[in-house]
Amino acid sequence: NVRTVDDLIARPMDSEESITERPPIVTIMGHVDHGKTSILDAIRETQVASGEAGGITQHIGAYTVERNSKHIAFLDTPGHAAFSSMRARGAELTDICVIVVAADDGVMPQTVEAISHAKSSNVAIIVAINKMDKQGINLDRVYNELAEHGIQSEEWGGDYQFVKVSALERTGLDELTDAILLQAEMLELKGSSDGPARGTIIEANLDKGRGPVATVMVTAGTLRKGDIIVAGETTGRVRTMVDHLGKKVDSVGPSTPVEVIGLTDVPMAGDQVDAVKDDKIAAAVIDKRAEILAKERGATSSRASLEDLLSKVASEQIPEIPFIVKADTQGSAEAICDALLKIESEKIKAKIIHKGVGGINSTDLSLAETTGSVLFGFNVRAARGLSDEAENRGLTVKYFSIIYELIDAAKAIM
Repeated sequence: NVRTVDDLIARPMDSEESITERPPIVTIMGHVDHGKTSILDAIRETQVASGEAGGITQHIGAYTVERNSKHIAFLDTPGHAAFSSMRARGAELTDICVIVVAADDGVMPQTVEAISHAKSSNVAIIVAINKMDKQGINLDRVYNELAEHGIQSEEWGGDYQFVKVSALERTGLDELTDAILLQAEMLELKGSSDGPARGTIIEANLDKGRGPVATVMVTAGTLRKGDIIVAGETTGRVRTMVDHLGKKVDSVGPSTPVEVIGLTDVPMAGDQVDAVKDDKIAAAVIDKRAEILAKERGATSSRASLEDLLSKVASEQIPEIPFIVKADTQGSAEAICDALLKIESEKIKAKIIHKGVGGINSTDLSLAETTGSVLFGFNVRAARGLSDEAENRGLTVKYFSIIYELIDAAKAIM
């Protein structure tokens, strides 16, 4: 429903002259304790001028850094589930994903999740190998493990930039931002600062003193103080805007995160934000969105249900059935995925969105919902309460203990 209200919003077409290069929007993901937050903090701290009183005054979920007179917007998402839930709600915000891998630990389950999320989003991937200050690291092992998951470094003849960093010693950070800017240049990211603003809610909360506070990533147009905005099913007038350094600003353009005060209620992460001409249009947009949401909530099956999946597949020229496989061992997961990919059919083929070891978790459900995948569990179950949640969300989850039965079920679906 991201674009369904366009007809209600007076939005002039961008002229060719107004479309210019825009900064990349970057998300950092990876396994727990591999140093995602440390890298973000290190980059952020090196960017804050020493003259800033108190430096960064608050956490607003996103911030901008500057390198060689060019800007990069970093999204500080609280995890893969948040990344998935925003995508499930239509917010395709990220241009580049930096996957952090610890040099002393290598590829771990959440690293594999991060790769799956990034690939299913079709975003550019850069690998940051962190903890290069540690003793006895084996980079060949790390490179090999990543290559097994389809991420091969340029040094080894692959397509991906690998950057060696140490968040602890503040080394390699300039090289990482340079790699991001190089990738952005190759992507030729464009945007226009003309016309009313459009953006996405990154996070929002209710502040005792200030009321609803929302972090907005502006993706097009210019957001100005005094604008009437609609965010999801709430509206308001922009009273105050604060940047990531805590400074008040009057206007912001594309790929710029800003904290906004003035909404009447707290929106949800992933909600679309639109600046509109007046309160009348704002009310019409909210009514239309409420109507769409009511239809969605009333539907008995979600986009990931088998009926919906099959109708979607039928409309594609080279149809693919997306699968997520969770198994008790790495060997089982590999064997199942190999067997799925070998199912012969001229009309349709299998696509592996993600494979992993361990029980089915909430991140798997989010990824299945976002990608419309069928979820297979082999000798594993869903965590407590998640089976009901999967059913409520209309997701197709099937459990097996014999491989040929799983393959037969896949063939039946295909």
